[in-house]
Amino acid sequence: MEEKDMKVLVLGGAGYIGSHTVYELIDNGIEAVVIDNLETGFMEAVHPNAAFYKGDLRDRVFLDSVLTKEKDIDAVIHFAANSQVGESMTNPLKYYDNNICGTKTLLEALVAHGIDKIVFSSTAATYGEPECIPIQEGDKTEPTNAYGETKLSMEKMFKWVEKAHGMRYVSLRYFNACGAHKSGEIGEAHNPETHLIPLILQVPLGKREHIAVFGTDYPTKDGTCIRDYIHVTDLAEAHILAVKYLMAGNKSDIFNLGNGVGFTVREVIDMAEKVTGESIKVVETDRRAGDPAVLIASSEKAKTILGWNPKHDSLREIIKSAWKWHKSHPYGYKNED
Repeated sequence: MEEKDMKVLVLGGAGYIGSHTVYELIDNGIEAVVIDNLETGFMEAVHPNAAFYKGDLRDRVFLDSVLTKEKDIDAVIHFAANSQVGESMTNPLKYYDNNICGTKTLLEALVAHGIDKIVFSSTAATYGEPECIPIQEGDKTEPTNAYGETKLSMEKMFKWVEKAHGMRYVSLRYFNACGAHKSGEIGEAHNPETHLIPLILQVPLGKREHIAVFGTDYPTKDGTCIRDYIHVTDLAEAHILAVKYLMAGNKSDIFNLGNGVGFTVREVIDMAEKVTGESIKVVETDRRAGDPAVLIASSEKAKTILGWNPKHDSLREIIKSAWKWHKSHPYGYKNED
């Protein structure tokens, strides 16, 4: 099948990673259909050439109506989920309702309409505290938060649905998506913002006085935590490669996505100062409970099997693209705070 003849349904396509994936699909000549309830996504983030339907995954009647209207969907990419780790610990039932019940209803609708290929946006939070670095796909999965637990439960749901109904899936596990589209038209906009790079950039934007560094006594080169950061455009490409992998008739599988190296919190702040040309005030504070010293995923399997080749993996490029977006959209997709 020619790429231009492909049609992909993107759930959560108005969100951060989802919207970037839709842009990459359309740039590749692939037709994109977006479903999003706009709870955390933004209409402005949806590519103008994508078909858009506002609705909720838990609404079977809504899903049936979209799938009846949008015939010939070849595959689904599933981003739609609540994804705040902290919130998942204080309100776990919200996460079970939206993430697990939503996915169950989605899968019922896909089975009923004969759609049998799905790429799932999972998380490295499925692993919990890693025993080995870099994390491999076969490592044990013991999530330390409700968010990671729901994502792992969703992965297991796909496994059993495949056995019963022949629906093949690819699950992509990754840590920190970052950066923004090269056009500067779309980027990261969360409320509340919890991700490190946007929080750091709020200081030169004048939106916060300082950035807090939680723990400077970790066994790392500068005492701060090391994390894996992946440019959102590289993540988008991995999801599209996973669709093509399934379209080629390959078996269900799980892949980690990461840069394999990782950067310390201090390195990210230093690079942000270089990119913005501004001094960024740092306040050192105590470690946060449950923050491992190092979280890095191995992507060798994705590179070998999917042919994934991250092209935007320099920290400078990641922060430069994020700065371009945040500088032109200091309040995200809204004009004011």
